[in-house]
Amino acid sequence: MPHAGSVAIVTGASRGIGYGIAERLVADGARVVITARNQESLDAAVAALGGPDHAVAVAGNAADDAHQNAAIAAAVQAYGKVDLLVNNTGINPVYGPIIDTPIEASRKIMETNVIAALSWTQKAIAAGLGKDAPGAIVNVASVAGLGATGVIGMYGVSKAALIALTRELGMQLGPAIRVNAVAPAVVKTKFAEALYAADEDRAARPYPMKRLGLPEDIAGAVSFLLSSDAAWITGQTLVIDGGVTLRSGV
Repeated sequence: MPHAGSVAIVTGASRGIGYGIAERLVADGARVVITARNQESLDAAVAALGGPDHAVAVAGNAADDAHQNAAIAAAVQAYGKVDLLVNNTGINPVYGPIIDTPIEASRKIMETNVIAALSWTQKAIAAGLGKDAPGAIVNVASVAGLGATGVIGMYGVSKAALIALTRELGMQLGPAIRVNAVAPAVVKTKFAEALYAADEDRAARPYPMKRLGLPEDIAGAVSFLLSSDAAWITGQTLVIDGGVTLRSGV
């Protein structure tokens, strides 16, 4: 169990990729603190993860300073420390040409997808991540941050920034803390439903693996990057895309 005895915070983890990551980390021996906006969904997730011996939840806006403090305090109170952090929360409230994206929406996307990840990192370090034992952080980016998409432009800009943040933190926080990212393509979650719901077979056609991703496809990679098996990996972004970017596009 690669994470036996470890305590992880996973943001945006009541469902989808975040829940899949939390589930894998618990299976790999960690105790987790999960966050999301909806308390009812979080309560259901905690129950599915095995209850308070394995998981606790704190509801709130991931970009909110007070919520971040509360979640990190809950980890320390429940389990005594913070060893691992997964910055999974991301939003994409707009579709269409980036030139038509309202500036306020752009600010909100950057605040939630990039600035919040930095703030969570700062607070986790202040709470002791990496102090007494090696720490690890994984940021959940996207293949949208690797190239232009045409339809989710500001989201892609934010994920490109998150990838750059990962590189900077990887360089600056070693050797005590490793920081890496994953860049999924389309994963079958409610968040990405608009990209495949109309015709999943058509959406999957460009993928050499001939299917869309599942949360467990991402969760295994995240668990690896957080583990000692990845002890000499930092500042990197692992593309998890079923091969779709091999076709010179995202």
